[in-house]
Amino acid sequence: MKKPVYWALALAAVFAIAALIVHQSRTLPPEPQAVPEPPAALPAPQAKAEPQIRYPLEVEAQPLPALDQSDEAARARIAELVGEPSLVELLNLQTFVRRVVATVDNLPRKKLAPRLMPVKPASGHFLTAKQDETLVLSEKNYARYSPYVRLLDAVDTGKLVAFYTGFYPLFQKAYEDLGYPGAYFNDRLVEVIDDLLAAPRVDGPIRLVRPKIYYLFADAELEALSAGQKILVRIGPENAAKTKAKLHEIRSALVSRAPDR
Repeated sequence: MKKPVYWALALAAVFAIAALIVHQSRTLPPEPQAVPEPPAALPAPQAKAEPQIRYPLEVEAQPLPALDQSDEAARARIAELVGEPSLVELLNLQTFVRRVVATVDNLPRKKLAPRLMPVKPASGHFLTAKQDETLVLSEKNYARYSPYVRLLDAVDTGKLVAFYTGFYPLFQKAYEDLGYPGAYFNDRLVEVIDDLLAAPRVDGPIRLVRPKIYYLFADAELEALSAGQKILVRIGPENAAKTKAKLHEIRSALVSRAPDR
């Protein structure tokens, strides 16, 4: 619970990640005959099936730098998208594409890797309060995350998706390098957005426990949420509502860009 909140720029649909396994069957040799016959031909091996893509993107061909040389180009585009320098300063722009991909992939899991996040930690300390001798999450804590919500609001959804689709070959390459050869990153992104949108809204006091170093949700159902869903609970209902509204816009834009099939 002491961990800071992080965001992936395209803050959410299941892809197939493996090809079908090909089996080759062999026939038994023929019984001896009065007139010898040639052995039966083996069946031709089947071609491996391509992974099914649920949300394909039409990506306009354009010259792009290599993934590991893409920071300068990404930084320039992001500065245009955000506009406000103080908000750009919230981002970790070194190896930015790889950071986004790693964070997106981890959001539906139980833990995030802070060293891989595309944004910097929230300022200040994690704040708690006492309510009837019970430890709860302080509502003052929500203000620590307001700059990140402003960052999300500052970016025009259409321009954000245009940046994403323009750089998509780099996002895809980073995803394959992460250990998903043949898988489709945009499918994973839509899936992750759906997981975030499913986060519950919690309006009342959020009780905490601290068995060791980190704070945990006292409610077992909240503690069992994915890492991304826990973020949306911790930032407070108003910030979460604004974030979900933006995620809805992003998802709609991504899905609408899928070519007709």
